[in-house]
Amino acid sequence: MSEADGPGRDGVEPGRRLIRVEHDRGHSLAERLSGRLHALAWRTPVHGLRLRGRQPLKLYDVPADPIEGMVRLGGAMLDGEILWQGESVAIEGYDFRPRAISAAFSDHLQSFAWLRDLSAAGPRQRVAPIAEQLTRRWLDAFGKQVHEAAWRPDLWGRRILFWGCHAPLIMSADDLRGPVLNALNRGAKHLDRSADKAPPGLPRVAAWAGVVAAGLLIPGGEPRQAHGERGLERALQASLHDDGGIVSRSPVDQLDVIGLLAMLRRYYLMREQEPPAALSDALRHAVPPLLGLTLGDGGLSSWQGSAPIDGGRVDAVVSASEVRARPLRQSRDWGYQRLSMGHTRIVADAAPPPVSRFAANSCASTLAIELSDGPYRLIVNCGGGRGANNALNAELANVLRSTAAHSTLVLDDSNSTAVHADGTLGKGVTEVELDRQENLQGSSIEMRHDGYVRRYGLAHRRRVAIAPGGREVRGQDALLPQGRRKRGKTVDYAIRFHLAPEVEVSATADGAGALLRVAAGILWRFRAIGGEVSIEDSLWIDSRGRPQSTRQLVITGPAPAEGVEVTWILARSG
Repeated sequence: MSEADGPGRDGVEPGRRLIRVEHDRGHSLAERLSGRLHALAWRTPVHGLRLRGRQPLKLYDVPADPIEGMVRLGGAMLDGEILWQGESVAIEGYDFRPRAISAAFSDHLQSFAWLRDLSAAGPRQRVAPIAEQLTRRWLDAFGKQVHEAAWRPDLWGRRILFWGCHAPLIMSADDLRGPVLNALNRGAKHLDRSADKAPPGLPRVAAWAGVVAAGLLIPGGEPRQAHGERGLERALQASLHDDGGIVSRSPVDQLDVIGLLAMLRRYYLMREQEPPAALSDALRHAVPPLLGLTLGDGGLSSWQGSAPIDGGRVDAVVSASEVRARPLRQSRDWGYQRLSMGHTRIVADAAPPPVSRFAANSCASTLAIELSDGPYRLIVNCGGGRGANNALNAELANVLRSTAAHSTLVLDDSNSTAVHADGTLGKGVTEVELDRQENLQGSSIEMRHDGYVRRYGLAHRRRVAIAPGGREVRGQDALLPQGRRKRGKTVDYAIRFHLAPEVEVSATADGAGALLRVAAGILWRFRAIGGEVSIEDSLWIDSRGRPQSTRQLVITGPAPAEGVEVTWILARSG
């Protein structure tokens, strides 16, 4: 049975739905009050007494890390360098104190996530000296000193998870075991009080996962474990939509939350305990929407600034979750739609961008699409605006968040939702109307957003349909009158289709289309009706966060007050 067939959670609920963006007003009064009461409760002497005991400071056991590290990155560490998403630091002289690196790279180093890659690079006796050296430096810098760069709740949550899974690399030396255990104990106590202070979404889930892990790892931690499980359940309820998608709408965050929960699950297995229902249910619901964003090569499509993560990494995390599922084709709450016929896969962004309190540096990508033919990517988004490559200069990273960096319509060279340099988004798309249909004629979706209504009096409607067999894709982009149109100003539209680097493109003689050569024997013919077609330069951020030169198809024309319709067709031959 193909992913396009059969009932179940991957099935499609036909019909229309209106998706509105939540007002970005920060934490509600109820959330602030709940967090304040929770913090006060954990400052009482009663709580401190409950966690005290006569247990010796040690670890019950070492849980196995369910995710294999990247040998390439571990090998770089053996050569004296820590690499991550376009940035690097030399191990010699690195002391974890703040320096001129990106905040994301600093967080990676502080979390000790690099232990996973180092452990994959060789036998313990070879890699442990590097882990021990870096651990000593961290203890010297932050073991007893509370500092925002190292003691944020989400960082401590991740650090506890990685320290526990890779304890043999950092605790074998006699002079390190005691200091590491003491630091872990202090970090766990810090998390007891501060986990709910982490921002909602992935950071808060990471913090509470650390509380639970510490309760399972350190003898006498049963009260902490129970407290952590309650906090984790609250965090998961607030961080995942009903369809399992994370509130930041980031595929990389989705992959990350699955990986963290899969690690935490191993802590329960170490103690021969059954994971709580909240954890198991979150994993079961989070995997299908993640798979729904994969293309034919198994890798992730690029949304909300995420890189197109390789299929091997996706497979490793999904395997660690131990959840067997088919891709979710319709995640209405998370906001992505998947069309699949034959070898053709399309992923569409069918929701407003996430609100700022759930995601920094999000993108104005509403109604954009990505398309693949088997293992070959054809139409992509530029990607990389948020965390895919920390070495990108700030101006380029901000440009990659724009509507023009995505395969959708742009009106008057402006963003459908305002993009601010401080990482927030401004006014724009507030609602998306969605209609999804599956029938004998194929699979289709109609989406409409209001991002241009307030400024230009025009709504953007996009229809995309795949014929049976997947050899033809038909689309229509329309600007429809809505609200009031400002007089005296002529605006133009541009419908952009960014192409994957491997695609060779050439214009047709009549200027109304193009030929797209994907691989030997595979050719797609592109044609537009209602606008002029041109070929322009573009770029794409690859799975290692590196910019790759590529091309884009652009359909342009004027947008009169009464609106305009443009039809485009992709037909496969070969």
